[in-house]
Amino acid sequence: MVPQLMARTVGTPATVALERANVGFTVHPYRHDARATSYGAEAAAALGVDPARVFKTLLAQVDDALVVAVVPVSGHLDLKALAAAVGGKRATMADPAAAQRATGYVVGGISPLGQRRPLPTVVDITAIDHRTIYVSAGKRGVDIELRGEDLITLTSASTAPIARD
Repeated sequence: MVPQLMARTVGTPATVALERANVGFTVHPYRHDARATSYGAEAAAALGVDPARVFKTLLAQVDDALVVAVVPVSGHLDLKALAAAVGGKRATMADPAAAQRATGYVVGGISPLGQRRPLPTVVDITAIDHRTIYVSAGKRGVDIELRGEDLITLTSASTAPIARD
């Protein structure tokens, strides 16, 4: 199913950005368990979606800059591959507080869309293998379904094989 443009139902910066761009998407709310620690896996299970189609948004420090990485919840971020994808030498996971300040979202609800300030973004190449993918809508318990190509375009992302099993 190709997502249809939804009327504003969530009102996060991510959905507002999609509406402004007139990009088709579908909002998928689910019951978030406050004890959950793997937010992407929780979303995949709650929505009954293959974890390879649900993507998590992570922030990494590559050399001296924050970089957004979008990878399937079925895998892990390969920091070395991310650094190479942006022409950097070394990558480490960003401090959660820095990630929240930079994006305007809370950890577990960071969306690659509608962030406080644009950051370099790399989407794992597998995003284009699926007709649609799921990403956070900008709050825990709500995902957005959209075409991977639309996500890449709206975030001005590059694509690279940055996920590993």
